[in-house]
Amino acid sequence: MSLLNENILIVDDDINILELIQRHLQSLNYHTFKAISVKEAIQILKDTKIDLLITDLKMPDVDGFQLINYTAEHYPNLPKLVVTGYPSLNDAVDVMKSGAIDYLVKPFTKEELKKALFKVFNNKPFTANQKNKTAHKTTKQYGELIGESDALKSVIEIIERVKNNKATVFIEGESGTGKELIARAIHYQGKFAREPFIAVNCAAIPENLLESELFGYTKGAFTGADNSRIGFFQAANKGTIFLDEIGNASLAVQARLLRVLQEKEITKIGSQKSEKLDVRIITATNSNLEDLILKKTFREDLYYRLTVVQIKVPPLRNRISDIPFLVEKFLFKYGVEYKDTFVKITPEALKILQRYNWPGNIRELENIIQQTVIMSDNLIDVTHLPEHLKYKINFKKSKFLTLKEVEKEYILSVLSATNNNKTKAAAILQIDRKTLLQKIK
Repeated sequence: MSLLNENILIVDDDINILELIQRHLQSLNYHTFKAISVKEAIQILKDTKIDLLITDLKMPDVDGFQLINYTAEHYPNLPKLVVTGYPSLNDAVDVMKSGAIDYLVKPFTKEELKKALFKVFNNKPFTANQKNKTAHKTTKQYGELIGESDALKSVIEIIERVKNNKATVFIEGESGTGKELIARAIHYQGKFAREPFIAVNCAAIPENLLESELFGYTKGAFTGADNSRIGFFQAANKGTIFLDEIGNASLAVQARLLRVLQEKEITKIGSQKSEKLDVRIITATNSNLEDLILKKTFREDLYYRLTVVQIKVPPLRNRISDIPFLVEKFLFKYGVEYKDTFVKITPEALKILQRYNWPGNIRELENIIQQTVIMSDNLIDVTHLPEHLKYKINFKKSKFLTLKEVEKEYILSVLSATNNNKTKAAAILQIDRKTLLQKIK
């Protein structure tokens, strides 16, 4: 009996690769079926209920692209994971447009395959009252969003209104609240789910590269541009592009983005020719764009173009009733990833998690669960939780404090819980030691 009860079909003309992937999947307790040709794969699809297709691209006679197109037409709800030894951006764009959820380059590790499987099975389209097979049956899930709090329901109501149109959406929320998950829910819950979804972290790409990465460039456009290249916007055509930390974009990038919104077209760097685009733009930030406008670092006209529909993501401290569901999800995720089994938590440990204020939001919660799964057996108790979670912070009057005052109180509590070990405190706070020293001063 499979742990997850999923049937996976693997297609590759290389028998060694085929058997390697099969061994990895069987060690994770999946049911596997294998085919060395597209013709054989199609016959298996006709005879068997398959939950995931894993296929190579380069195969003789009929290639993986044709199999992907075939399944997109005949099995539109079948998730697809592509593996290839010949990676290219154009291939990646093509398979994502055909509905592939992820793209793995050979050789890949068992851990990389695990992560891809988790992504695939958590990106399946769900309705509000359907249950995710990869989570426990009690989980209340909408796409990758989990919980039953009124705060989350309000967000889902907005998603339901925008998921089937291409209105521009602006997502605002603290760091770690799951802004990208909301963007993914908008895309994957709607009628454009089979089109590409491209996520770009504007803060992670150097300022001098962001413009060329977003909009593409022609050969010879600048030093080092040896070949023409499409940008993220073209890769997202017909689908959705998610621009996280949009406040970090330079004024030059903002000007180009404004043109995309106004004219529905794009021009590569080094080209005079514009290309029409049909893409939904979702942006997000944990910064205050109105403050950036006053500082003249963000365009006011772009701000109004981006905020046609606004979603304010609630912090985890306003979603206490969702914590058990989130804990359940992360216990499953990391239990399977690290131990190939389910991991549970005691009621006492769960109560401590619900009493904590979670300044790092869902990202901090996931990090804590990941740590405790690794360091515990198959049952997490109070003793396995980090000390700073057990340290009682008095936030009864926090609604009367400024954000800086709350931050100060929290940092002091973490320092106290770690016996003033600044390295350990910085790790808990998820900031570098230099930043912590500055905040202490």
